Amino acid sequence: MSLRLYLVRRVGLLVFVLFGVSVLTFVMARVVPADPAVLYAGAGARGPAIEQARKILRLDGPLYEQYLGYVSGLAHGDWGTSLRTHRAVLPDILTFLPVTLELVFSALLLGLLAGVALGALTADRKGRAIDFVMRIFAVGGVSLPAFFVALVFQVLFFRALNVLPAAGMFSVDVAQNYPVSHVTGAPLLDALITGNLTALSDHLRYMVLPVLALAAYPTGVVMRMSRSAMLESLGQDYIRMARAMGVPRRTIIYRFALKNSLGPVLTVVGLMLAYAIIGAFFIELIFAWPGIGTYGTMSILSLDYPAIMAVTLFVAVIYVVVNLLVDLAIAWLDPRIVLS
Repeated sequence: MSLRLYLVRRVGLLVFVLFGVSVLTFVMARVVPADPAVLYAGAGARGPAIEQARKILRLDGPLYEQYLGYVSGLAHGDWGTSLRTHRAVLPDILTFLPVTLELVFSALLLGLLAGVALGALTADRKGRAIDFVMRIFAVGGVSLPAFFVALVFQVLFFRALNVLPAAGMFSVDVAQNYPVSHVTGAPLLDALITGNLTALSDHLRYMVLPVLALAAYPTGVVMRMSRSAMLESLGQDYIRMARAMGVPRRTIIYRFALKNSLGPVLTVVGLMLAYAIIGAFFIELIFAWPGIGTYGTMSILSLDYPAIMAVTLFVAVIYVVVNLLVDLAIAWLDPRIVLS
């Protein structure tokens, strides 16, 4: 199978998955007991106002017409109107998204780098004390939920040691005297682009705890997979040959064995991204980050069905697109994947 045909097949699966998600979110929003029109119009609204709300929300036609209108709106960038804010949902999501992406990608990058490095280290020192300690750390990172890790970090680093801030993105003094100009919506990038070094250093301090809490799971997963793949690679004949020829140990570990152990790690990047986005919902609430997780949580608490549907679909789009890119990267690195 050629790479082009492989791409076509994967895109077809992507469209099918998104179609299924759109159907599920649409059905779930229609079977809940609360009436979205009443929520949109307000508690004291009467008949005419509620009927007007039904027209605005496109709830006045048969279900199949509502679904076709819903899908058509998605294709044209109309993802619904929030019952809580009465604003278009998609612009709201795009406003909150950069903050979440900053947190998620920082945690994923840290998890990948730390996980691969620790996996190589523990594989090279199999059976030693550091291997035992790091394996316990990996199991804890995978097993403990992100919100529990976040609370532990707050108690330890803020309450007990008082070395890092507990919540927020900037200190009050920096937010008032050194505000960050809006460029991308991500505070880290905006402070860097505009040269606001005071805000940048302050924001980095506030990023430490949420990023570490969110990075615990990907670090544990990548470390365990890297260690297993490294141990398998170190037992191959070409590694034995390299050792017999006197190749330096560092070269064998980090150039030969590690390079051939990254394939299994790439396969779980998409899953880790999905976990990180869901985990960010809790992390943003705990650390008071105004991202898409906070927006989604507030939508759930207020029964804002259009916003809930849009956030769910948006996360699904990110998940399937990242998985597609990961599959293509693996297929490009290993042509046997394409032909299988």
